Amino acid sequence: MRDGDGSTSVGLIRAFTFLRALPLQGTVTNRGEGMNQPARPRPLLLAVDDSPRDLNLLVSILEHQGYELARATEGSQALTAAARDLPDLILLDILMPGMGGLETCQKLKADASTQGIPVIFLSGQSDADQVLAGFGAGAVDYVTKPFQIPELLARVRVHVDLHRAQQELRTLHGILPTCSHCKKIRDEEGAWHAFEVYISRRSEAQFSHGLCPECIPIFFPSFSKESRDNDWESVGPDNASRDT
Repeated sequence: MRDGDGSTSVGLIRAFTFLRALPLQGTVTNRGEGMNQPARPRPLLLAVDDSPRDLNLLVSILEHQGYELARATEGSQALTAAARDLPDLILLDILMPGMGGLETCQKLKADASTQGIPVIFLSGQSDADQVLAGFGAGAVDYVTKPFQIPELLARVRVHVDLHRAQQELRTLHGILPTCSHCKKIRDEEGAWHAFEVYISRRSEAQFSHGLCPECIPIFFPSFSKESRDNDWESVGPDNASRDT
């Protein structure tokens, strides 16, 4: 959406002045870096706006923070790019010629391949009816123009992190390629990890180790059933397992 009163030019000056004070590109980090965890790709965002000036400003702000950006200038382009690239987040201008933001968002949510991608609407207005219409179309949030950069970055980060967390949760509920011999799990990069390592890196779960009743006679054959029963009665179940 274009501004005709010069406010966009003022916004550009303020934005780039603010950007010069921000940390250099690369502030977006992958969760778990520095903890011997595999690095994840930078978050990919799709920015959609029919105004080249607004689009360039938005891309510059977000690229400076380490995000990878794809662009579209109309609704049909956005639909194609979203289905092809499956971005982590879509920033969508609500007022565009042709297919507007509301219709574009509805089509995104009607497509099984893109319905899970969060959409933040961009608007030069804060009219309550328009905001409600955006949420009704499936948007998760909205940002008004001219951009308040700290607010924009905060909203983007929250929804990118949430989307990635939801993807990881779906991965844990899906089919996991597992070695039939050692029980290691193959990740999306093709690397194999011990079961405990794979789950711990993708959830809050923590592991302790013991021996189940079926494994005790295999690994400790001298530990007879009679002695197991006596020990169980005397010390309780908490001591029936052995940490490895």
